[in-house]
Amino acid sequence: MMAVAEVIVDVPTMQTNRPFEYEIPDSLVEVVIPGVRVEVGFGKGKRKVQGFVMEVRDHSDFTGKLKPIERVIDVKPVLSQEMIKLSYWLADTTYAFQISCLQTMLPNVMRAKYKQFVVASEGFENDADVKKLLDNQLTLEITKDTEEQTLRKIAKLKRAHKIDIEYVVENQANSLTRQVITTDLNTDQLLEAKDKLRSNAKAQHNLVDFLLSHHDDLPIEVSNLENQFKITRATLKTAEKNNLLKFIEITKRRKPVGINPERTSNLELTEEQSTAVKDISDSIVDDKSDTFLIEGVTGSGKTEVYLQSIQKALEQGKTALMLVPEISLTPQMVNRVIGRFGDQVAVLHSGLSSGERYDEWSRIENGSVKVVVGARSAVFAPLDNIGLIIIDEEHEASYKQDDNPRYHARDVAKWRSDYNNCPLVLGSATPSLESRARAQKGVYKLINMTKRINNHALPHVQIVDMRNAENSAVKGDFSPLLQDNLWRVLKRKEQAIVLLNRRGYSSFLMCRECGFVLKCPNCDVSLTYHKNLGKMKCHYCGHEENVPHICPNCKSKKIGFYGTGTENIEKQLNEIYPDARVLRMDVDTTRRKGSHAALIEKFSKHEADILLGTQMIAKGLDFPNVTLVGVINADTTLSISDYRASERTFQLLTQVSGRAGRAEKEGHVIIQTYNPDHYAIKDAAMQDYETFYKQEMYLRHQSGYTPYYFTTLISVSHQIESQALKQSFWLKKQLQTALSDKAILLGPSPTMIARKQNKYFYQIIVKYKHEPKLHEKLMEILNDTQGEARRGFSIAIDNEPQHID
Repeated sequence: MMAVAEVIVDVPTMQTNRPFEYEIPDSLVEVVIPGVRVEVGFGKGKRKVQGFVMEVRDHSDFTGKLKPIERVIDVKPVLSQEMIKLSYWLADTTYAFQISCLQTMLPNVMRAKYKQFVVASEGFENDADVKKLLDNQLTLEITKDTEEQTLRKIAKLKRAHKIDIEYVVENQANSLTRQVITTDLNTDQLLEAKDKLRSNAKAQHNLVDFLLSHHDDLPIEVSNLENQFKITRATLKTAEKNNLLKFIEITKRRKPVGINPERTSNLELTEEQSTAVKDISDSIVDDKSDTFLIEGVTGSGKTEVYLQSIQKALEQGKTALMLVPEISLTPQMVNRVIGRFGDQVAVLHSGLSSGERYDEWSRIENGSVKVVVGARSAVFAPLDNIGLIIIDEEHEASYKQDDNPRYHARDVAKWRSDYNNCPLVLGSATPSLESRARAQKGVYKLINMTKRINNHALPHVQIVDMRNAENSAVKGDFSPLLQDNLWRVLKRKEQAIVLLNRRGYSSFLMCRECGFVLKCPNCDVSLTYHKNLGKMKCHYCGHEENVPHICPNCKSKKIGFYGTGTENIEKQLNEIYPDARVLRMDVDTTRRKGSHAALIEKFSKHEADILLGTQMIAKGLDFPNVTLVGVINADTTLSISDYRASERTFQLLTQVSGRAGRAEKEGHVIIQTYNPDHYAIKDAAMQDYETFYKQEMYLRHQSGYTPYYFTTLISVSHQIESQALKQSFWLKKQLQTALSDKAILLGPSPTMIARKQNKYFYQIIVKYKHEPKLHEKLMEILNDTQGEARRGFSIAIDNEPQHID
C-alpha cells in the first residue's frame, strides 16, 4: 500500500493554498509525518522546492504516477498539529497564501540556510544506541547526504526522547559557540599516558590528574579551565599535540541581553484585583475559553493581576502566553514576569538576534519553559497545553501585522484560546472600540478597575491653549506654564517626561520667497531635517540629501526650517535648563540593540531628569519619581486622515498622562494643543474613557465604520500611476459583481501619501454587515492577481485594517 503526503509547496512565483500529493518512499515512511519540511520536485524539469507536510494518508485518488519526496529536511516536526490547523484558518481569514502563514510561525533561522546537529538528550549521553549513532562524538551533523537508514535511527531515538536536534545558522557570525576540551582516552589509557610523560613535565602531569578526576564532567569549557583551575592554554595545546585531549566547538544557548531582574513575590491584592484574579482563575480551572476585557485606569495594578493569574495556570500544570505591544519598548514588563517566574520564562521579540530568537523558540518547543512573553509574533509560540493567554495594552495598533499574512494578534490569540479551552485576557486603560463594544454586548466579560493602587489620585491635568496670545508669543515650543512646572520638578529633584510624537529636528524646509518645500524624490512627502546627521531625510523610503542653503527653485537665501521634532525639543530643553540631564528616546536614538532597555534603566536610576521621546515613552513605563508629564503639540495624531485619529489621540494622551504620579508623589500633566475643545483631548484630560467611548461610537455609527461595519481594504500600487488606477477600477468591477446593494464601496482613491518609494498607491474600501459572496470573490482576486507582480503591480487585501489613509 502506497503512503502519500499532502504538501504545501513554496513556489514564490505562483503560490497556492492547494496541497500537492507526493509519494512517500518506503525508506522514509517513519520519518515523513505532519509538520516536517521536505524537499520535493515541482513542475517539469529538475526543479526542487521546499514544502510542509500537512497530512499523511495511505492512498491517493490520483490515477497517474505521483512524484516521490526527495528528502526530509527535519527529523522532528517543526510545526505541531495546532499550528497546522491554525495555518488553514489564518490563510482563510487574512487572504494570504498558506506557505506564508506557515513560515510566519517559525523563527527566521528556520527559513534561512542552517545546519542540523544530533546531540544526546540530558541523561542519555552514555546510552548505547545514542553512542553508536554519534560514533562516540558529541554531535552528528544531518546533511542532504545523510543516509535514509541513519535518518530512521535518528527519528526512532528522537521519539524515545534520547536525542535532541539543534539548528545552527550556517553563517557562524550568527551562532554563538564555545571552545571545550574532551578526550577519547579512558581512565586506564590516561594512566598509561601519564607514565610515559617526562618526570619534569609537571604541568602535563597535573593536567592528566585533572582529566582523571573530572573524566565524568567532560567536555569542559576552556575559559573555565583557565579562570577556575588555572590551567593555561599553552598546557592544553601541548596536551593536544601529545593526543591527550582535543579541542572542539559546541553551540551555546544565548540569553537575551538586559534581562536579569531580582526575584519578586506576590503582592497583596486590592478588592478589584482580587475579583479579577478570581474570575480569570475560575475559567482556567474549568477549562473555559472565556474572553475577559480588563478596563483599568493607569496604575490600577493590571500587571499584578496578570502575574497571579499566570501563577494559577502554572499551578494547574499548564503554560501561559503573554503579549505586549513591543518588548523593546516595555522592558519593565518583561523584567517583572521574569522576576516572578525566573527560568520558566522565554522572551520572543523582533529585537533579538536570529540566534537568540531561535534559542528561545527551542526552549519553548522542547518544553523547557512554561511562560512566554513576547511581541506580536510570539502569538505563534509553540507552547503546549496553554492555560492562559494575556494581551496587555490590547488597543495598540502594533498588534496588527502590516505585511502578509495581515493578521491581528488578538484574533490569533482568540483562536488559540478556543483550541486550548483556556481564557483570553485583554487589558487596557483605553480599550479599542471594537473590544469595548463586544464587552457591552456580552461577547467579552468586562472587568472594571477604577482605582489606582493604594487609592493614589489620578494626575491633575491642565490643557494649554497654544492659540492664546501669551503662549503664541513665546519663542520656542514650551508654554510659560510648562516651563515653570519643569523648573519646579527639577528644583524638587523629581523627574519629568516630555512627549512629542514627531522625530527629527524640523518637519520641513521652506523658502519664504516662493513657498518651495524640499520633498523626497521617491515619495510625496517633505523631507525632515535631522540635525545630528546634518541631512534632510525621508521617513518612508530612507532617502537622504544635504541641506540646501539657497532655494533650489528661486535661488533665494530666505530658506529656513519649520515645524518641530524631538531633536529640536532636546536642544530647547538644554538651552532653557542647562543643568538638567535630558534623555531622548525615539527611533534615531534606539537603533542599536539593547538601547531601549539601557535608556530606560538609566532614567529609572535617576541618571537623567527629563525623558523626552515619541509615543514609545507613553506606555508600559513605571517610574515612581516622575511627577510631571508635558505633551508638546497634542494635535500631531489628531491631524492624520484616518477615521481612528480621535481614538489614537485619546489613547496616546491617556496613556502618557498615566506615567505621572504613580507612587506617593502627586502627578501633574500639561497638554499643549491648538484644539483645546476637541472631545478626544478634553476626555483624555479627564481620564474619562466612558464619555469618549459614547461620543466616538456615535460618530462611528454616523459614518458607518467599525464596530458597526466590517471593513476590507484593497490597495493597488504600480510605478506608473495610470496603470495603478486602471487596475483599481478593474478590481472595483470585480467586487461589484459579488456585493449586494447594502454594501458600501468607496474608491478607488489615492492614499494620503499617493506616492511612496516611486510607486503610486490607490485604495478601495468595502464596508459591509453581511456579504456571503465577498469572501469567495476576495480569494478569487488573491489567486487571479498574483501573476500581476511580474508586471510591477502590488495588490494587497487587508481585512479589518488598523489604518485607512
